[in-house]
Formats: sequence, structure tokens, C-alpha cells
Amino acid sequence: MRRPAVLLATLFGVGRLPVAPATWASAVVTLLLIPAAARDPVVLGVLVVALLPLAIWSSHLAERELGTDAHPIVIDEVVGMLIAVWGVPHAASASPALLLIAAFFLFRAYDIVKPFPIRQSQALPGGWGVVTDDVLAGIATNLTLRLLVVLGAPL
Repeated sequence: MRRPAVLLATLFGVGRLPVAPATWASAVVTLLLIPAAARDPVVLGVLVVALLPLAIWSSHLAERELGTDAHPIVIDEVVGMLIAVWGVPHAASASPALLLIAAFFLFRAYDIVKPFPIRQSQALPGGWGVVTDDVLAGIATNLTLRLLVVLGAPL
């Protein structure tokens, strides 16, 4: 069962890219979200609910083969990016692509810097520690995007 878990945890090999695998995984999700149907809150909600336990499970098993929170494990970025844009409205006058670009950069910033309590969540055991920091980075991104939209940013 470990092989399918590693395949999922590495996003079918994206995580094995030699440079910035988490950024590449986030970019893949961003590109997949370009079609309007992919940003539907119901679709994103179902994806998050379905992927979250799979991400925890596959990350936990992949750590046994790849090491603790190893760079090739990127399924957590997938869940985080989905949460980052879940239900965030874009400005009527702006292209949804601007929202996705902003989400990508904000999510990567939160995931790299890991402000409190994001960094501390990595202490959770196994797949929980791998995934929780990206879930929190996704929530922080989502809230930041919502604030930017309320403040009139052209997203």
C-alpha cells in the first residue's frame, strides 16, 4: 500500500522535481483552477473533504520511505492551494486569473515563512504534521484574499 501512497503524496512525480517541488505542485493546482468550474465552492469543498484524509494518510506512509516531511511530499500543497481559493470572490471588473496569481504567491509566502501558529503545527505526528501547516497556510491565504477583495484590491 506504500507505493500508491508515495505516488499520491508526490503528486504523481511532481514532488520529485529537483528544484522547488512544493512551488511546482502549487503551480499545477493554480493552473488546474483556471477553468471557472474548477473554482466552484461546492467542487472545491468536495475536493478538500476528499483529499484531506488522503493527504494525511499518503504523507504518513510516504514519510517512511522518503523521510520526515521530505521535499518530494507535495500533496499537502495541493490541499493548501484548494483551501486558499475556496469560496473567495473576485472583483467583478478583474480577471479570475489575478485572484489565482495572488493566491499562488500568498500561499507560497505563508508556506515558506510559516508565521505562528503555522510553523508550530509541523510538530504534529506523521501525516498530520505534514498537512496541517499547509492547511493553515491555505486558511491564512484565503482570509488575506478576502480582506484584499473587501479593501477593493483588483483581484
